[in-house]
Amino acid sequence: MITQSLIDFASLNDDLDAKAEQYAAADPFPHIVIDGVLREDVFAAAAAEFPAIRDPFWKGYLHVNETKYANTQPDTWGQTLTAVAREFVSADFVAYLERLTGIAGLIADWSMDGGGLHQTLRGGHLNIHADFSTHHTHDNWARRVNILLYLNEEWREDWGGRLELWDKDMTAVRGGVTPKGNRMLVFTTSQDSFHGHPDPLTCPEDVARRSMALYYFTEESEAVRRSTDYRARPDDGIKKVAIWADKNAVDLYDRAKRRLGISDDTVQRWLARVDRLRRRGD
Repeated sequence: MITQSLIDFASLNDDLDAKAEQYAAADPFPHIVIDGVLREDVFAAAAAEFPAIRDPFWKGYLHVNETKYANTQPDTWGQTLTAVAREFVSADFVAYLERLTGIAGLIADWSMDGGGLHQTLRGGHLNIHADFSTHHTHDNWARRVNILLYLNEEWREDWGGRLELWDKDMTAVRGGVTPKGNRMLVFTTSQDSFHGHPDPLTCPEDVARRSMALYYFTEESEAVRRSTDYRARPDDGIKKVAIWADKNAVDLYDRAKRRLGISDDTVQRWLARVDRLRRRGD
């Protein structure tokens, strides 16, 4: 076991067999919420290091289905944030995830394909979706597990941002996770693990919904590619058309990124342009 770990492994491993049973039985898909993942002093340092809202290394994902920012470059992060991420890809933590989730052979992804640090600002949202299914540079890596560690020093319920967990038929919310600081959500990635926070945030202008996301894969002989599958809620009305159209644009982007090596920056600028044209027509 790691000595002087930044992660509170003693707490994570406490009654792990019961946690694994809880994980497997969770509704609407396998998941668990764990508080106090980092040591208190480590969480305070990591939250203090989180990049400022206007940091130049943020990359915008700004289109119909999401308005958030990501930083996938750990070499631009503070020392504590980088060290925490390294523990999340360590052999000890991967072994813990395998026991918790029941999924053997997990591969951690230091390239942060879709992961890294995330922030969403006032008015931002992330529509309900199931995640893309394979790594963009390792076609035989199937995405199996997500972890989301929330890094908010403060988060009030009336600011919104609660992650909604929907049933596989997109008929009802079956659970939710408030992005409280030092809280980790672990869940199995599948074609119907639908989740998101689709309503605009109402936090102050100088506050962001902040998290660290890492994804874990297994090597498969025939991994099935699916791009991010955005879904409308039953009461989304006319917005369903825009959500569907943007989902198909994202699928084209996903294919182009894999086959032609088109950069995220190029495609995100294109998606943002499409979104601006849509809003002018509303």
